[in-house]
Amino acid sequence: MIDFSQEIKYKTSRSPGKGGQNVNKVETKVEAVWNVENSLFFTNEEKICIKNKLSNRMNKIGELCINSSETRSQIENKKIATQKMLQLVTQSLYKSTIRKPSERTRSSIEKRLMFKKKLSYIKRLRNKNNWE
Repeated sequence: MIDFSQEIKYKTSRSPGKGGQNVNKVETKVEAVWNVENSLFFTNEEKICIKNKLSNRMNKIGELCINSSETRSQIENKKIATQKMLQLVTQSLYKSTIRKPSERTRSSIEKRLMFKKKLSYIKRLRNKNNWE
């Protein structure tokens, strides 16, 4: 797995949701921010690929932003946000193979032709000129 976590910056804020008295005092929500353009870890082609596939999660400056407020712990949320970001970037760099269509088999061609002959025979029987 790719590890560019040293380039990620973290911002914290008060998290909405459960936490009791803790929720008003402690900043547990974590936002992980990574500037794709300034990254030293990836090549230009990889950066373009990341930008294209993750453009809906990027801001105008070109930073990839991931939020996490799943747990009450800031450290846990930081780990979760980092894992999400690493997973998204690795998925965006994955290139799927292009499917090559296979040729028709002889039996499938024969079945199709037999079906066509059967239909034409049925339609020929429906013809009014055949009944006379």
